[in-house]
Amino acid sequence: MIDVHGEGDHRLRPAMTLAAVCLAVLVLPASLTGTSVALPTIGADLGSGLEPLQWIVNAYNLTFASFMLALGSLADIVGRKRMFVFGSLLFTACSLVAALAGDVILLDVARGLSGVGAAASMTSGAALLATTFQGPALGRAFALLGSAAGIGLALGPSTAGALVNGFGWRAVFVSYVVIGVLVLLAVPFIKESKDPDAKGVDWAGAGTFSASLFLLTLAMVEGPQLGWSSGAVLAMFAGFAVLLVVFVIIEGRQERPMFDVSLFKQVRFLAFCLLPVAIAFGFVSLLVLLPSYLTGVNGVSAGEAGLTMLLLSGPVFVVPLLAAKLVAAVGNRVVLSLSLLLIGAGAAWLTVIHPGIGMGGLAGPLLLIGTGMGTSAGLIDGLAVSSVKPERAGMAAGMFNTMRLAGETIAIAAMGAMLLSLTRSQLTDTAARYPDAGSASELANNLVGGDLAGVGATLPAGRRGDLLDVLGQGYTDAFTTVLWVIAGICVVGTVIVYVMLSERRPAPVSETPETAPEPTPAA
Repeated sequence: MIDVHGEGDHRLRPAMTLAAVCLAVLVLPASLTGTSVALPTIGADLGSGLEPLQWIVNAYNLTFASFMLALGSLADIVGRKRMFVFGSLLFTACSLVAALAGDVILLDVARGLSGVGAAASMTSGAALLATTFQGPALGRAFALLGSAAGIGLALGPSTAGALVNGFGWRAVFVSYVVIGVLVLLAVPFIKESKDPDAKGVDWAGAGTFSASLFLLTLAMVEGPQLGWSSGAVLAMFAGFAVLLVVFVIIEGRQERPMFDVSLFKQVRFLAFCLLPVAIAFGFVSLLVLLPSYLTGVNGVSAGEAGLTMLLLSGPVFVVPLLAAKLVAAVGNRVVLSLSLLLIGAGAAWLTVIHPGIGMGGLAGPLLLIGTGMGTSAGLIDGLAVSSVKPERAGMAAGMFNTMRLAGETIAIAAMGAMLLSLTRSQLTDTAARYPDAGSASELANNLVGGDLAGVGATLPAGRRGDLLDVLGQGYTDAFTTVLWVIAGICVVGTVIVYVMLSERRPAPVSETPETAPEPTPAA
C-alpha cells in the first residue's frame, strides 16, 4: 500500500499532481466551448431570450478570467492545494446546480460561480506544478498543461453535441460533475505548498482588474441591445479604460505585485502572451459562434453540429506531435507565427459558408484552422514559462493564463456582439417587409441564438419559407464579415509575433539542472 500522506513513491506524487491538474484544466475550457453547443436547446427548453442565454457562456468566462489574479494570490497565502480543492469543489457543485436548473437566471448564476471555481483551480493548479517540478521538467509539465487546455477547448463542442443529442442538455453539465469528482479523487496525492513571503492579497489590484474586465464585457454584450452610442454603453467603455489605468498604476507601486507588468518588458514573454489572445479570435470564438449558425441556418441538431465541429477540433489531437518535429527543423518563431497564419487563412477560406453548406464544404477551412491551433497547442505554455527566470515561473504562468482567458472573454464577447449588430443591420429591410415576424432586433436575436422555431409562425407556409431564406442569407452575410475581421486580426498578429520573436535569447530555465523527477515521458 502506498502511503500518500508520507513520502510514498517519490515518482507517484508528482505524476498524480500533474494528472489531477491537467484533468482539471481539460474540463475547464471544455465547459466554455461545450456549453455553447447546448445553448439553442437550453433556450428552447427554458424559454429564454438571447441575452440571458448568452450569459450562460459570458458569466462563466467573465468570472473565470476576472478572479484568476485574486485567487492566485490568495492560494499563495492559504495554500495551493487547499485552493485547488476549493475550486474543484465549487466548480463541481455549481455544475450540478446547472444540471438541475429549471430557470435560466439560476443557470446564469451557477455558471458565474462555476467560473470562480475554475479560476481557483487553474491558478492554484499552475502554481502546484511550478512548485512540484524544476528545470526542464517544469517546461514539459506546462507543455502538457497547455495541451490539456487546447484539447479541452477542442473537445468541448463535439462531446457536448453528442450528449445533447443522446441525453439532453443537462447531461453536458453532469459530465462536468463526473470529471470534477475524478479530479478530487487525486487530491490525497497532492502536496501542500505556500509562499512563505506572501504578505496578503492585493485586493485593490484584483478589484480594479475584475471590474474593468466586467465593464468591457458588459459593454460588448449590451452594445447591440442598447445601441453602441448609448450613454450607458459609452460609460461602460470609459469605466473600463479608467479602471485599467488605475490597475496598472496600483501594480506598479506594489512591492510584490500579483500581476508584474514589468514582465511585459521581456519581448519574448509578451509575444507568448499575445499569441493566445489572437488565437482566441480565430479559434475559440468560432467554437462558440459556429454551432449556432449550423443549428439556426442549416437546421441541424446539436449532435450534428458537434460532429461538424470535430473538423475544427480534430487536428488539435494530432498536429502537436508533428509540430514538435517542425520546431526542431525551423524553430519556435516560425512555427508559432505559422500557427496564427494558418488560422487566418482558414477563416478567410471559411467565407465560402452559405445556407445548406455540408460537411464537405466546411472540411477544408475548418481543418486548416484546427491545424493552426494544433501547431501551437502544447508549445506555447511551456515556452512562456521557460522564457523568464525560474523563480518567476509561477508568476509568469499566472499572467499567461490570465491573458489567455481575458483574451477569450473579450474575443467571444466582441465577435458575438459584432455578429449580432451586423445581422440586425442586414435584417432592417426584412423586418419592414414582414412586420408580423418581429423587429430586426428580435429576428437577429433568434438567429444568433440558433433558434428559428418560432419565427414567422403566424405567416402562411409560403411566406414563412421565403422569410427563412432571407434570414439565413442575412445571417450568412454578417457571419462572412466577421470571418474577414478574424482573418485580418490573425494576419496582423502573425506579423507582430514574428517580429517580436526575432529577439533570440536562451531560455533561462534550460540552464537550470533538473531537480525533480519526470512524471511522464516528454511530449
